[in-house]
Amino acid sequence: MPKDPEDLTAISNNSLIDLVAEEPVGFEPYLYDDDNQSQVSSHKFKLPDVIGILPIRNVVAYPGTVTPLAVGRKKSKALIAKIVPHESIIGLLTQRDPDIDRPGFDNLYSVGTAASVLKITKLPQGSLHIVVHSVIRFRVAEEVATRPYLKARVRPLNVKIRMTKKIQALMVSVRRAANRVIALSPNVPEEASVMLENIEDPSALADFLAANLSLDIAKKQELLEELDAARRLQQISLVLANQLEVLELSHKIQGRVKESIDKNQREYFLQEQLKAIQTELGQKDHRSDELKQIAQNIAKARMPRKVEDEAIRELDRLSKIPPVSPEYSVIRTYLDWVCELPWSVQTKDQLDINKAQRILNADHYDLRRVKKRILEFLAVRKLNPAGKSPILCFVGPPGVGKTSLGKSIARAMGREFVRISLGGIRDEADIRGHRRTYIGALPGRILQELRKCGTKNPVFMLDELDKIGSDFRGDPASALLEVLDPEQNSSFTDHYLDQPFNLSSVMFIGTANYTEPVPPALRDRMEVIELPGYTETEKLNIARRYLIPRQLKEHGLRKNQCSLKDEATVALIRGYTREAGVRNLERNIAAVCRAVATEIAKGKKRRATIGQKGLAKILGPAQFESELALRTAIPGVATALAYTPVGGELLFIESAFMPGKGRLQLTGQIGEVMKESAQAAFSIVKANAGKLKIDPDKFSKFDYHVHVPAGAIPKDGPSAGIAMFTSLVSLLLGKPTRPDVAMTGEITLRGLVLPVGGLKEKTLAAKQAGIKTVILPARNKKDLSEVPKEAKKGVKFEFVKNTAEALKVAIDTS
Repeated sequence: MPKDPEDLTAISNNSLIDLVAEEPVGFEPYLYDDDNQSQVSSHKFKLPDVIGILPIRNVVAYPGTVTPLAVGRKKSKALIAKIVPHESIIGLLTQRDPDIDRPGFDNLYSVGTAASVLKITKLPQGSLHIVVHSVIRFRVAEEVATRPYLKARVRPLNVKIRMTKKIQALMVSVRRAANRVIALSPNVPEEASVMLENIEDPSALADFLAANLSLDIAKKQELLEELDAARRLQQISLVLANQLEVLELSHKIQGRVKESIDKNQREYFLQEQLKAIQTELGQKDHRSDELKQIAQNIAKARMPRKVEDEAIRELDRLSKIPPVSPEYSVIRTYLDWVCELPWSVQTKDQLDINKAQRILNADHYDLRRVKKRILEFLAVRKLNPAGKSPILCFVGPPGVGKTSLGKSIARAMGREFVRISLGGIRDEADIRGHRRTYIGALPGRILQELRKCGTKNPVFMLDELDKIGSDFRGDPASALLEVLDPEQNSSFTDHYLDQPFNLSSVMFIGTANYTEPVPPALRDRMEVIELPGYTETEKLNIARRYLIPRQLKEHGLRKNQCSLKDEATVALIRGYTREAGVRNLERNIAAVCRAVATEIAKGKKRRATIGQKGLAKILGPAQFESELALRTAIPGVATALAYTPVGGELLFIESAFMPGKGRLQLTGQIGEVMKESAQAAFSIVKANAGKLKIDPDKFSKFDYHVHVPAGAIPKDGPSAGIAMFTSLVSLLLGKPTRPDVAMTGEITLRGLVLPVGGLKEKTLAAKQAGIKTVILPARNKKDLSEVPKEAKKGVKFEFVKNTAEALKVAIDTS
């Protein structure tokens, strides 16, 4: 069934804007009682014991207010039909839930107001319009009837108040706040302030304001039920203060907006006047010249047709915007970027293969595989100039020349070289740029660097790909997927530019120390070329050809003023550096050059030749000793070979036992994979105790501890499994391992030795430490061809398939 029309009030309940009702608001006069100084009614209002109840919704009627109501419900009409205007009294109770169409007493508040019906008007649609004058509060004492309309036995609620100075001060404060609200509110009649001043009764003042303030029904009902006028005035005061604060803030904002509009209109008017004056005086319009210059720049840029159309549209918008507008500078900056990008500017490739080979050989020592790949690229480019550029990625330890190799490639091809470091970048906008809606927006680093170099086909190096971060601002590595895909980067779209830019002519080269942190999707788009660490001879040759001459030049020294003997360079490599690259070696050479330059500048020497003895005087004692010097003949120690991002390293696996119950403890800040390798090694030893001639009781009477120094350095990986097994067997047999033997390999519970990676780096570390025999997995034999001959010289390689074969080499088990 459709709902009956709602009973509504005609007085606004949203604010103090409609303070004056259609009919006068009357209040009962009050006198003071001489005995208790309380206010009491001058003539008692006679409230019948039983009255008819009219439910109202979305409004609360207060004593002293005149309220028009629309009556449409069946029961409400039945009640109105029984009353006589100016004589009958009805009770007004507010609904708890206004959506209920036929409310009972359970859905009505128990406190309401008794009202006299002043006027009844019948409307054409069949509904009634009545005007009621609320007189006094009452509480429902008993439900009498629900048909044909609601009846209840009621008890009047008289408000008594003691007039004090505090109440008088509170009334003054409330009047002042209400008058201020009226002053700030638009379209409020002057009678509102007059009416406020004429209400002398505190309770009547509180009821009048409560009826017209912006409050929810529950709060208004709470004020109706509050019989203490002082408390009611205090609550009204808080509501007025809040509304006054909102109105003052709104008034302040409107004032600022008006001032801004007036200022812009005034500036626009003055600009137009200035144009007219300049025209009369025959002076040039600089803005017109500026717009013409931008139009010429758009034509010179030779950008794609779609991009040019967008630029012309933005230029047209710019011509219609006053220069003082904030949007003017945004559009102007955008047009400058669009015009300055190298849409059609590119350098011509130098595809002389022999010349490129000479340049690469002059700039870098060895690196045959990398040079071969670059020459292959140039050859393919020469035969197919329209071919897509490959995405190369140089992976290797720090200091092996990845960045300088990119510069050599650019020089060999005759292209510009651009490099950006991606280390620590966490914001996707660094790659794709910010949208123009943001203040200070700019294109991403890709387009910024292309603008700087002024060509669309540079050699672009993306350094430190393995150190890209990600957070709530996006994943930069994901933004690089489009950049580094030859199938997609022909239409790379920057957020700021919002137009496709062709990156297919750019030769991108990535660098990383190791590939594990690089996302698989990004790694799949690149051709990985590994640059392993240098051998001692390679470092010596690099120092002779590049490092020493460069440092002599940087320190203002001539070749005849300072020279380093080969023995001094070798001593630097062995005793003062421990690295896969040559960065620290160059720093130490620079320290030697600084010392010689100081002596020459003081006039104490004219030239200096640095030998091994002179090196110690300048740099102090050697910082590194052979790792073998740290070895002892104690059983339970085995030497493992490990691979790190900075090259190969030697690890000493130490094992010990003490009285206990057979528990295994692992320390040395090792990762989960290495922990599993140690547990697997311990299980193999226990399972093969009989074959290894180990007393089985040792596993139940002792606890075992495996430690991997240095404890402060995190370590992980499976390649130390064979060394952990050897260490435990050495401990239990009481026989030390051979001091000149190192090993690497992953083990299984069946005792098989599985292949590992980083063979060249591990071999170089073993060679540098003076290891004579290296135990390797048999399946790594094919990889030995990648190890330089110099690294293999003087080192014996033993290839083993299982742990038993490894023990025969590492420990004398006879």
